[in-house]
Amino acid sequence: MTDTAEQKKTAVVAIIGRPSAGKSTFLNTVCGQKVSIVSPTPQTTRNAVRGIVNTPRGQLVFIDTPGYHLSDKKLNLRLKAVAEEQLESADAVLYLIDSTRPAGPEETAVAELAAPFAQKTVAAVNKCDLAEAEPERARAFVRLSFPLLPDARLLSISAQNGDNTDAVLDALYELAPYGAPYYPEEYYTDQEVEFRIAEIIREQTINRLRDELPHAVYVQIADMQRKPDSTKLWVRAFLCVEKESQKGMVIGKGAALIKEIRVESIKTLRKIFPYRVELDLQVKVDKNWRQRDSLLHKLIT
Repeated sequence: MTDTAEQKKTAVVAIIGRPSAGKSTFLNTVCGQKVSIVSPTPQTTRNAVRGIVNTPRGQLVFIDTPGYHLSDKKLNLRLKAVAEEQLESADAVLYLIDSTRPAGPEETAVAELAAPFAQKTVAAVNKCDLAEAEPERARAFVRLSFPLLPDARLLSISAQNGDNTDAVLDALYELAPYGAPYYPEEYYTDQEVEFRIAEIIREQTINRLRDELPHAVYVQIADMQRKPDSTKLWVRAFLCVEKESQKGMVIGKGAALIKEIRVESIKTLRKIFPYRVELDLQVKVDKNWRQRDSLLHKLIT
């Protein structure tokens, strides 16, 4: 039976997977907009970011959870807690597995976390377009980890190219209950402007840093001003690092790196917002911020 306007489906879908499995890329692809920042650096996503897909069948509200990573550091423990919390409350779960990497202890931990929710899970084997992909190896792991998962809910995709992502949406709609949408049809995210700006700045920053430094940075929006009827939004922001020695590394020689981060952030922000964003960006030290529970709970929700 075809869904009528009164019989559309609505579901909250938690996306789970290892760091760099392609969760944020999938979300941006199906939403058709930049919702979640993307980086080759593991654990780029620090929050449960919402992306909204509207089709004639209804509305899917995706929650892009932080990559599930085995570590006892406070930051990682908080990221794991965010991922775990979303699985409990979601109407459906999308488990993404990277077909270019063999499953190890981390992948096993992710699968074990999602296994109790198999009745509401769709599994997608991602990056199948790449030469190094071994999709059958990944599919075998999923079948072993989710023995009761129907074949119709085990799909091979390329989130980057959009290959077979419509089939993933179809499988999720099959799991979705009927109900009124949570958001208006024109919405593709519910992120606040301040959060989106901070995430874009962080994306441009971590993609230019190496080793552990990307994880030692967070963005603080100090001030935002937009006068009535103005076409400009003025933003003052800080890149906060843990140590004085890291400050110069982020600023770069002759302030070249901080300038590049600022310029590229502005370019991206002007593609997202219908007004001109002006950005004042500086670097400051917030000593050992990753050890402060109060700040971690503020930054990671």
